[in-house]
Amino acid sequence: MNRIVIIGCPGAGKSTFARKLAARTGLPLHYLDMIWHRADRTVIGRDEFDSELDKLVMEDEWIIDGNYARTLPKRLAHCDTVFFFDLPLEVCIEGARSRLGKERVDMPWVDDEMDPEFLQWIKDFPRDVVPEIEHHLRDFDKTIIRFHTREEADEFIESLK
Repeated sequence: MNRIVIIGCPGAGKSTFARKLAARTGLPLHYLDMIWHRADRTVIGRDEFDSELDKLVMEDEWIIDGNYARTLPKRLAHCDTVFFFDLPLEVCIEGARSRLGKERVDMPWVDDEMDPEFLQWIKDFPRDVVPEIEHHLRDFDKTIIRFHTREEADEFIESLK
């Protein structure tokens, strides 16, 4: 595992897992949200984002945390391992709610309340995004590790000792 993609519904625990995995492996960790979003709640341009991602995937080692389905094929073409957080919707919604009011290293601002559009995106994720992820993973011939619970993710981290 030298080039790792971590994907799944917001609130599933991807970023927490990514931090634990980076600590165990020593691999550099990159959050796509920190590239795309600015602290003032605006976003960078698509071309700038793609340029930054192009630089990242050419590195020898990395962990990239984030969905950004449009760029998933590019990341899959360069990675050797995918961790797919396929958790129940209720767990993801609760996970997203639990981080309200907290500073995070994976997002450049603090949300004090749940944005209704973001909540709807989480609710629609199984219908709208998971099929696209599944489509891209269908032809991926490298390691795919799918977690259905956070406990499975924690057990994986423990197995790396």
